[in-house]
Amino acid sequence: MNRILTFVAVLAACSTIAQAQTITQSDKDRASELVKQMTLQEKISLISGAVDGFHTAPISRLGIPSVKMCDGPQGVRNNTKSTLYPCGIAAAASWDRQAVNGMGQGIGMDARARGVGIMLGPGVNIYRLALNGRNFEYYGEDPFLGGETAVSYVTGMQSKGVISTIKHFALNNSEFDRHNISSNADERTINEIYFPVFRAAVEKGHVGAVMTSYNMLNGTHAAEDPWLIKENLRKWGFDGIVMSDWSSTYSSLGCVNSGLDLEMPKGYVMNYDMLKPLLENGVISESQIDEKVQHILQTLSAFGLLDKDPKDASISEDNPASNVFAYNLALEAPVLLKNNGVLPLKAGKKNKIVLLGPNTDVVPCGGGSGEVTPVAGRGVTIAQGFSALGKAYPIEILKIAADGSYNTPENLKIIESASSIVISAGFTKESEGEGRDRTYALPNGQDEMIEFAAAHNKNVVVLVFSGGEVDMSKWLDKVASVMMVWYPGQAGGNAIAELLTGKVAPSGKLPITIWGSLENNPTYNNYQPSFPAGNSNKYKKYPFAEYKEGIFIGYRGVEHFGLKPLYPFGYGLSYTSFEYSGLSVVPSGDGYDVTFTVKNIGKMDGKEIAEVYVAPVNPKVLRPAKELKGYDKVVLAKGKSSTVTVHLPYSAFAYYSTPIHDWKVDNGDYQILVGASSGDIRLQVKETINIHNNDD
Repeated sequence: MNRILTFVAVLAACSTIAQAQTITQSDKDRASELVKQMTLQEKISLISGAVDGFHTAPISRLGIPSVKMCDGPQGVRNNTKSTLYPCGIAAAASWDRQAVNGMGQGIGMDARARGVGIMLGPGVNIYRLALNGRNFEYYGEDPFLGGETAVSYVTGMQSKGVISTIKHFALNNSEFDRHNISSNADERTINEIYFPVFRAAVEKGHVGAVMTSYNMLNGTHAAEDPWLIKENLRKWGFDGIVMSDWSSTYSSLGCVNSGLDLEMPKGYVMNYDMLKPLLENGVISESQIDEKVQHILQTLSAFGLLDKDPKDASISEDNPASNVFAYNLALEAPVLLKNNGVLPLKAGKKNKIVLLGPNTDVVPCGGGSGEVTPVAGRGVTIAQGFSALGKAYPIEILKIAADGSYNTPENLKIIESASSIVISAGFTKESEGEGRDRTYALPNGQDEMIEFAAAHNKNVVVLVFSGGEVDMSKWLDKVASVMMVWYPGQAGGNAIAELLTGKVAPSGKLPITIWGSLENNPTYNNYQPSFPAGNSNKYKKYPFAEYKEGIFIGYRGVEHFGLKPLYPFGYGLSYTSFEYSGLSVVPSGDGYDVTFTVKNIGKMDGKEIAEVYVAPVNPKVLRPAKELKGYDKVVLAKGKSSTVTVHLPYSAFAYYSTPIHDWKVDNGDYQILVGASSGDIRLQVKETINIHNNDD
C-alpha cells in the first residue's frame, strides 16, 4: 500500500510543471550589503572553488557557508550512489515536458538528500554528428525542442531549492582536443542554432547558473569571452552565476574582463596573488571583483543557501519517488524505428525469448561526469526486466562472445528454436563518454553478432543503447525490429520490457535525424578539425572546426542540400496509429493558436507527439524549408480523439538578422505544418503575417 501511495503522490507531482525560484531585488540588496563588508581577500576567495574542488569558499566571519556542487545531468555523482535517470538525449526523445520536469524534481530531491546546493546540469549542446562523445548528455539537434526540454528540467530541479547549471556555453559540439579547438561559426548560426536552448533556460526557466565550455569560440576561450558572457548572456537578463568548466581558464585578465564569476575547481588564475598586482597597477578594478561576488551571493540568497543547510534529512538517499520519476521517463523515451510485426512480443509458455548482447545484464550509461552509480538494488537490467514479467514470457539468456566463437551447434540450436531474439547492443561508459569522441560503428564485433542471429532467426529485435545514431547498414534490412533505447537509466530494464511486450506502446520520437551514414550528414565535412595555414607547430596546437553548414544542420539541411535521411527528425513508430484532421489557425494574443484533432484509429491505447512546423513562403533571406516551433504529446485511448491547441508567438516566425544584430519577423506568407515527423506532414494551411511594416 505504501508503494502505491508513493506512486500516486509522484504522479500528482508530475501533473503540473513545477516552478523555480528567481533572484529578487531583496536578494540583490542583501548581496550588496555583504559585498560592502568583505575584505579584498575574502572577495577573491569566493570567486574560485574551494575544499575538494566541488565547493564554494566559506566566509565564516559573515556567515556565508560553503556550498556543495555535484555532477551531473543524469543524476547526482561525486563519491555517492544515487538515482540514475535516462540520459539527456533520452529526455529529449520523450518530447514529454512533464516527464522531464519530473526528472528535474527527482534530481533536485536526490541532491537535497545529500546536502548538494548546486547541480552541474543539464548539458544542452546541439547534436551535430554522431561521433561526439557527449551527445548522450545533450538534447538533440533542434534548438526549440532542446529549449523546451531544458526549461522543463531546470524548473523541476530548481523547484526543490537546488541551483541548476546549464552547460556548456557555447558551441561545445565535439570532444576532440576540447581545450584547444575553436568552434568557428557566424553570428546568425550561433544565434539561431546554438544560443536558443541557453536563452530559453534563462528567460523561461530562470536558471541559476551557467557553465562555460572548454572550447574556444571564434578564437577566444569561452571563459574569457566578453562577447559571449556580457554582450549576450547578461543582456538576456541573466543575473545568476557564470562559472567555468573545470580547468578551462587560461589567463587572469581574460577571466576578469570576460564577466566570469566563478573559477572552478579552484583559483588557477583568479587568485589573490595573481589578481593583486593587476589591481594595484590599475589593469583591473575592485568593482569588477565586486560584481562577480554580487552575482554569486544574490544567487545563493535566492535559493536560501545563505540561510540553511541544503541537506534535507527527511528525503532518503534511496528515494522511491526518484525511482518513479526515472521509470516514468524511461517509458516515454525509447523510439521504435522499425517493426515488421514481431513487436509487441507474444506471451505464452511456448514463446521463448532469447536475450543476448553485451548490454543484456548491465545497466549501461555514458562515461565521464554524466556517469552515475545507482543505489544498491536499483539498477534493473533488460534480463531482470523480462524476468519480472514472470512465466508469461519465458526467457533464456545466451551469453555469446563477440569474437566469432559464438558459431557453435549449441548456440545455433538455441537461436533457431527461439520465438524471438532480443539483442541489447550499443555502447557503454567505456566506449562513449566525456573527453573523447566515439566510433560510428558498434564496438567489439556486435555487427557480426547481430548478423549471425538474424541469419538463423527471422524475429530479431535490436535494442540500441547509445547517445545517438549508429551504423546499422550491415543488419538493418535483416532484422525484424529496431528500437533506440538511448541510456534509459536504472529503471530502464523494467520500462523496456513493458514496451517490448506491449503493456505500454512506444511513444518516443527522434530528437535527431538518422542519416544512415556519416557522410550523408551535412556537418560531416565540417566536423573534423582543421588547422590554420602554415607549418609552425604553434599553429597546430589550435585546431578549429568550421561550421560551414551554417543554420542547415539536421533536418534543416534535408531540403536545403537535397538529402534523404534514413529516419527523419521527429520520427517514431507506435503499436497503434493516429489520424490528423481539422486544422485551423486563428490570431491569439502575441501570435496564433494552431488547433487540430488527433484520433487514435488503431487497436491499442497510445500517445502521439504532434509536431508543428513553420515554413516561410518565398522568404526574403535564405531560410530552412521548415522549423519546429511547437509540439504536444497527446494521450489517446483506442478509438478516441483529442483537440490539440499549440500557440505560436510571433517570435516563431522570426530569423536572426545579422545587419541589425537582432531577431526579425518579415511580413508575408507562411505555411503552418502539422505532422507526425519532419518527414510526415499531415496538415497544412497558409497564414499571412502582417504585424508591422519592416520592408527596410
